[in-house]
Amino acid sequence: MMTDPDNLCYAPGTMIVGKWHRNRYQLIRLLGSGAQGTVYLGHSGDAHPVAIKLAKDRSSLISEAHILEQFGRLQGDPLGPSLYDSDDWVTGGSTVGFCVMEYLEGTSLSEVLKKKAFDWSLVYVLQLLKQLAQLHKTGYIFGDLKPENLMLIRPGYSIRCLDFGGATKIGRSVREYTEFYDRGYWGLGSRRAEPSYDLFACAMILIYAAAGRRITRSSEPQNQLKHFIDSQGKLVPYRHFLLSALSSDYTSAEQMRKELVRAMMAVESHERHNSHAAAARYPRPRTKRKSNGWTPAWLAASMIITAYIVFVVIYVM
Repeated sequence: MMTDPDNLCYAPGTMIVGKWHRNRYQLIRLLGSGAQGTVYLGHSGDAHPVAIKLAKDRSSLISEAHILEQFGRLQGDPLGPSLYDSDDWVTGGSTVGFCVMEYLEGTSLSEVLKKKAFDWSLVYVLQLLKQLAQLHKTGYIFGDLKPENLMLIRPGYSIRCLDFGGATKIGRSVREYTEFYDRGYWGLGSRRAEPSYDLFACAMILIYAAAGRRITRSSEPQNQLKHFIDSQGKLVPYRHFLLSALSSDYTSAEQMRKELVRAMMAVESHERHNSHAAAARYPRPRTKRKSNGWTPAWLAASMIITAYIVFVVIYVM
């Protein structure tokens, strides 16, 4: 990789020395880049892996570092990476702001959603809503909320938020967003930072999971989303929940999370009723139970759904 200071691209092995704290870090490889900066995998003097973000806009970096510091003081599960250092690096006659964060090893939610059944997306959104409830209490929203900015951490696949460059103080205008997950793009609200802005994006994550892609906006975007939900068997049971989120009816992440749990339990109850009704209408002939422990398909499905709901209630709520 060629060195390109204007685009914050530096060759592997490049050493960064903080102007103020004098800490040294070596760049290993590029992890990703965006509108606000470039992120590298690196290591400190003890060879401990870290994520190093080099910023194009120093003021944005200072804001992000401040937010991460606030999150580090919150109780409960961490929202994002821990912040280790924030400093300036003088190189080639210019000053580049950077921050050093915990390197989170896991899988991007965007990759996971391509492989997992739709029901898993409901579990991930439940976890996300719990995280957002903590974030909103600090007076900020995430802003640029999308699967690419979320990661499932091994082991346990707990969800963590990445790239807080789009985090915005409640009441201000959202500066960084991705159109598909932005309610302003769909004509369903403003870009004023408030909890319902993030909650709209949560609903769009479920729509993305059901579609397997970002759908293209039509000339009547609001009706388009309604028709899309009605056309997807995976989404129909959650129609009221999704439309409420898209209309910004939920004022808090906690409220939306409870509504999603209720909707999931209603689906489970409906599935179980249908399974029992089908078994009563079309009873199987009595046969000796097979030695391999064969279980009727409807009962197996009911057991799986029940276990799934128990998991959600105990481990996610």
